[in-house]
Amino acid sequence: MTMRNPRTPAAHGTVPSPRPGVLRATTAVIAVLTALALASFPTREALYLAIARTTEGSPFGEAAGLVADKGLLLLVAAAGGTALHTWLRDRHAFRTLVCAGAGVVGAYLTSELVKILVTEQRPCRTLSLETVLTCPAPGDWSWPSNHSVIAAAFATACLLAVPRTAWAVVPVALMIGLSRVAAGVHYVHDVASGLALGALLVALLTLVLRPLAARLPYPLASSAAPAHRKG
Repeated sequence: MTMRNPRTPAAHGTVPSPRPGVLRATTAVIAVLTALALASFPTREALYLAIARTTEGSPFGEAAGLVADKGLLLLVAAAGGTALHTWLRDRHAFRTLVCAGAGVVGAYLTSELVKILVTEQRPCRTLSLETVLTCPAPGDWSWPSNHSVIAAAFATACLLAVPRTAWAVVPVALMIGLSRVAAGVHYVHDVASGLALGALLVALLTLVLRPLAARLPYPLASSAAPAHRKG
């Protein structure tokens, strides 16, 4: 009789869909962020000035600048840790993460393309405000926020593969987005729409690419012992 480890799928098995509850929560967050982006656009300058002026020169300015500039490293580390964990312990989740990783790349490229097409000036340049971070050079456009797109993309990739990571990666992604406004380099709608775009593209591409990922050879993991024959 052949006994199969429950963690070990067939060589050409399937990649399970992300849990329905996770997808529903992700969809709800995307909807809220999209609504926030639309609602904040008419008052974008007032919101920006209220946040950026409060932060610049305050005790929180240095922290906001650090998170705005280096915060993505935390999510890169989280994605790397999730990849290692799933590679060793759960290859189904690892394949989901691979699909989501393609979504991260797609989200970044889409964001860059949209920036080139929209060419929105940075608020720190339009309003000539002294800010925590140095205002990016002309031609480095504002909408959407690339940092926010990438932050949401990495966070969504982690939680789709391993839902329990949400408690750690989602707050970090939101803090990165808020810090970009506090540091003076983005409007609120840049950040909200960037977060929504990153999460949306990763979720969509993960679902679309699952059938392709299921065709990949399934290498044995250290925790997924080969089948044993019981006589």
